[in-house]
Amino acid sequence: MTLAESYAQCTALARSHYENFPVGRLVPASIRPHVHAVYAFARTSDDIADEGYNDPRHRVHEGAAPTPDQRLAQMGHFRTQLDLTLQGKDTDPQFAWIFLALGDTMKKMDLPPSLFYDLISAFSQDIVKRRYEDFPEVLDYCRRSANPVGRLVLLLHGYRDEALHVLSDHICTALQLANFWQDVSVDLGKDRIYLPRDAREKHGVTEEQLFAGKADTAFRNLLRSEVNRAQDLFDAGAPLTRHLHGLLRWEIRLTWLGGTTILDKIRQQDYDTLSRRPKIRKWEMLALAPRALF
Repeated sequence: MTLAESYAQCTALARSHYENFPVGRLVPASIRPHVHAVYAFARTSDDIADEGYNDPRHRVHEGAAPTPDQRLAQMGHFRTQLDLTLQGKDTDPQFAWIFLALGDTMKKMDLPPSLFYDLISAFSQDIVKRRYEDFPEVLDYCRRSANPVGRLVLLLHGYRDEALHVLSDHICTALQLANFWQDVSVDLGKDRIYLPRDAREKHGVTEEQLFAGKADTAFRNLLRSEVNRAQDLFDAGAPLTRHLHGLLRWEIRLTWLGGTTILDKIRQQDYDTLSRRPKIRKWEMLALAPRALF
C-alpha cells in the first residue's frame, strides 16, 4: 500500500462517518488529509471498544458480541500498531491503511504520541469499567477520551499555546458530559452508567431505577445537577473562539452551540433522558450556523 492509498482510505472513512470528530468537514486543503488520518485512528479504536454490545435490559440477544477479554486483546493489538509506527516498523496489514498515513501525519504535524495513547487508554477503559464512583473519575475519563481530540484539532491548525489547549479541554469535557447525559438510556444498553455513584446516592437514585427507566423527581434533580456542571465547563471554555481564526473559529463556535443546545433540550424535557433521547434536528443545526458567525 502506498502513502497516497492510505490517506485515501482514511478520507473515505471520515467522509462516511463524522460522529465523534467535531471538526473535519471544512478545513484547509493542506491539512485535510492529516485530519482524516487522525479521525480514522480515533474512529477505529472507538469501534473496537463499542460496537456490537448486547442490551442487558433484553433477555433475547441478537448475535454474540465480543467478550471484554476479546475486545481488550483487539485493543492491545491496535496499541501495538501505534508502538510499531513510532518505531518506524511495519504494522499488521489489517491496520496498515490507518497507521501509514497516521505515522506520516504525526511526523509532519509534530503531534505528541501521548494524545493517541490517551485515546486508546480511554477506549480500553470503556471495555471494562462500567461504573464511576465520583465526578473526578468521570473527568479523568473525559481527559483521555475527549480532550485529546480538541488538542489534536488545535495542533493540526497550528495552535500550540497551552492556554488555548486548556480552554479546549473545558469545551471537549463539556461535550463529552452533554453526550453522557443525552445518552443515559443508550449507555444503559451497554451496561454503562456514567452518572457518578456518590451523586446517585445523594439524590436517592438506584441502578434498578435507571434500568427500569423511572425518571422521577430524584432522577430529574440528579440530572439537573450534572447538566449544570457541564454548562459551567462550556462557559469556562467559551473564550477559546476569540483567539481562533477562519473556519476553525466558526466550527468550534458551532460545536459549542451544538453542545449547549443539547443541554437546553434536556432542560426542556424536564431532565428526563430515560424515556426520550434529546437530539438536534438537521434544520436546528442549520439555524445555529448563522449564530456561530457572531
